[in-house]
Amino acid sequence: MFCQACGAQNPEEQEHCWRCQQKLLVVSGQLTEEDRALDPEAEEEAFSFDEHLLERISIVEEAVKRTAETVRQLLAAVGTQERAVVLSQTGVATLRELLEEKQLVHHSEWTERWEQKMEYQLLALEKRERFEDLKERMVALFRGKKRKLFLELIEDAEYALFALDIERALGALEAAYKLDRDNYELAYYLGETYFSDGETGVALAFFERVLRAEPEHFEGLVYSGVIHQERGDAERAEALLKRSVELYPEFFLPLFSLGAVYAGQGRLAEAVTLLERAVAIDGVTQARYLLGNCLYEMGKRTPAIRELQEVVRQDPAHEEAHHLLGLAYLDRHWNRKALDSFRRAQQLNPSKMRYQDLVKYLSGQGQSPLPEVGAEARRWLEQAEDLLAREQADRSLGAFRRAIKAEPENPTLLMSFALACMQLERHREGELASRRVLELDPEPMLKATAYATLIEALRSSGRFREGNRIGRLLLEEGTSNYAKTIGYYEMAYNLAEMEEDLDRALEYAQSALDLSPEELRQFPLAAIGWVHYKRREFDSAIEYLARSSEIGPSPMTLTHLGMAMLASGDEAGARSALARARELDTAGISLEQRMMECLKASDRLLARVRHSGGRQ
Repeated sequence: MFCQACGAQNPEEQEHCWRCQQKLLVVSGQLTEEDRALDPEAEEEAFSFDEHLLERISIVEEAVKRTAETVRQLLAAVGTQERAVVLSQTGVATLRELLEEKQLVHHSEWTERWEQKMEYQLLALEKRERFEDLKERMVALFRGKKRKLFLELIEDAEYALFALDIERALGALEAAYKLDRDNYELAYYLGETYFSDGETGVALAFFERVLRAEPEHFEGLVYSGVIHQERGDAERAEALLKRSVELYPEFFLPLFSLGAVYAGQGRLAEAVTLLERAVAIDGVTQARYLLGNCLYEMGKRTPAIRELQEVVRQDPAHEEAHHLLGLAYLDRHWNRKALDSFRRAQQLNPSKMRYQDLVKYLSGQGQSPLPEVGAEARRWLEQAEDLLAREQADRSLGAFRRAIKAEPENPTLLMSFALACMQLERHREGELASRRVLELDPEPMLKATAYATLIEALRSSGRFREGNRIGRLLLEEGTSNYAKTIGYYEMAYNLAEMEEDLDRALEYAQSALDLSPEELRQFPLAAIGWVHYKRREFDSAIEYLARSSEIGPSPMTLTHLGMAMLASGDEAGARSALARARELDTAGISLEQRMMECLKASDRLLARVRHSGGRQ
């Protein structure tokens, strides 16, 4: 008997195929002469068509009955599991309350640790699922001499992943890889894992091993090309990505990646051709935005507007697309639409003090020295800051946490961690860390910085009123002009964002300006200008925002200035200010970083790598 799915030969009594586990079906055909000789009555034996239908219906009824019973059992099991989860959550909540009442654990510390554990376990589940997809291929490819040891290590890795222990699993897999360095599936899994962790150098070594064993490996070509582009080797990146496009022209990711490389090199026409093909396959927002950006840079405003409109339709929170769409509208003299786009972009990026100014005070320019950091914690802190500079967010936060574990009560470490969280838009973690700093009652300058960071975290989540309550606490406790400037400035901006009591907002902003040290003067000026804009006093808004930009231009202030100019009818001035804002906003974000961000953060793009690449 031959399997109808894979063609493998099976014994006649077999119910499922030994190779693919498909249920075997017996397909009958016309009787041969040999069959008739063995069974002369076969031609006379026949069933009526009605009997045949009744038999089929009976089979279907039985299958439906079994399915219904299985569904009932599943529903009962889900109900039991749900009750068990509720009971467990109740027990954990009770334990938490008791520990907090006895002051053994603080609320913020519990929440932070809970979120860390949850994030780690979800990552482990994802890696386990991916491992299960590749495990059989890893085993099938083994060509070494110590097969038994290799299988034991693979099994150890599987058990570790089921125990949600990523580090132990990676250790076992690396040991297994040493036994068979030509196992490209195992090398690919390790490379993919290190890539997602931000260790691109280690990942590239594994991907190169993959390509040596399998030169046409889909993911190996794409990932290697992107990593080479990030490391500045544009020639090698282009060669790898060109090869991936040649081999897999119907897949999204090679087209998108090569198009991004060409866009970074200024080869806009070639980039547009590739990106249009990529978008036709899968119109994800990252690809559409890059396509719209290239079209805009080429002066093709109408198709650029069409792509950017689709981006903001798919992702209404895409701030950069709103801003670029506003510029495109402005070039077409559609001023009302332009102003609406800039307003939406501004709403998606709440006003805030720039982090480098806060860090400047943390680096020792404050009124009193910061608490010192011990040798072990200093080592982890330096590593965390280096990883943060290299855009390796997860590893950076992990190093920060190790530093804090070494000295959990050090406000310098906690404040550095809070600022890193805010920079990475991890607002909840930034809020918790800032509150822990305040609980330690640090020196005035550090306390003011913690208050400012906490207010920004609250504003980023739309909690303006709570932010102003914190601002009033800062005014009550602050003794320096620096602290009072921050308090008045933050409260003024919050009232302006809520568009409530704009007279009081103007008073707060003016008070911040009166008290501000020279190095902070640009911020109160910007706040006064923004409040005037909200009051529709555009001439005054332009005056103060222009003065702020002269002291220290920032994307936020220039955007507000452009909006005020546009509202007052100064189209040329608005275009200049808004274009300058866009230049400053993207100056620190390279195209390579955007490509890496797309590959790391987008589930849809990773799904393209994992599934549409297929195994040829």
